[in-house]
Amino acid sequence: MILTAIRTWARQLCMLSILLLWACDDEITVKTSSADPILNIDAWINNKSETQHIYLTLSQDYFDNKNLPPVVSGALVTVTDNEGRVYEFAEDRTSVTGAYSWYPAKGEVLGVVGRSYTLMVIYKGETFTATSEVHRVPPVDSLTLSYREGQGMMDDTYSAEFWATDPAGKGDTYWMRGYKNGKLLNKASEITTAYDAGVSSGSGFDGVTFISPIRLGVNANDLDEDDRPVSPLVNGDSIYVEIHSINLSAYNYLAEVVSQADRMGGISELFTSAPLANVSTNIVNANKNGSAAVGYFNVAAVSGLGKKFYF
Repeated sequence: MILTAIRTWARQLCMLSILLLWACDDEITVKTSSADPILNIDAWINNKSETQHIYLTLSQDYFDNKNLPPVVSGALVTVTDNEGRVYEFAEDRTSVTGAYSWYPAKGEVLGVVGRSYTLMVIYKGETFTATSEVHRVPPVDSLTLSYREGQGMMDDTYSAEFWATDPAGKGDTYWMRGYKNGKLLNKASEITTAYDAGVSSGSGFDGVTFISPIRLGVNANDLDEDDRPVSPLVNGDSIYVEIHSINLSAYNYLAEVVSQADRMGGISELFTSAPLANVSTNIVNANKNGSAAVGYFNVAAVSGLGKKFYF
């Protein structure tokens, strides 16, 4: 009886797959409902002695790819450390990305390792807050060239590899950010995070050199017109690598971003992917019955190193 049931189920699944594949030949227009926009707070700031930005926008419909998210104007934005120092972020009314900015004096920084910081955004009578503690960050010791010989249809590839050592003591989390020829590599497939010197809390790498997938994770991830990977570097390219210390919840947030954004697409989405949903946030409304908000607040310590490669 069980075998017969399995065969019947297999035939039904096969027929369903055929029908789904057949249907792919037709273009289908799906009408989706709109949701009320909510506040999005993009607040990733750091201890570099440069202008710091917090971006406030409103959410938009998922399939609205033609327009930038509406900017939020008229908000009051401050960051306060645990010693009472207040940093005011002024609205840039010319910004198309909803930037609110803090301009440091010469040599001044926002973000001291060991201190905690509280973000406060007041918008339309509602107060949104989030907290972040600045964690330690190791220096980037060097950058080297990594070569891989091509096989079959794959060409030879050249990649940058950074070298740094996670300090001893479990629980450090990082975001590695790569810049190629001055441009930030920010596709979902190019987001590289680390838990200590490994990729997760269970990897067991602590107080050692970051493992290879992390060291090489700061490269561009591009495909040619035939969907084949292209060499991340060509002769004369420059790479700048930064390590940002992040909170554990920020590490989990970025993992959710990758899961939601770096999806296979196609019919496989029906069977292998979780439904899309808002990524978790550390931003809360002071009024628990008030409006929701999305986004994230993190204050990072940063180390970095750059190099131009000739080969």
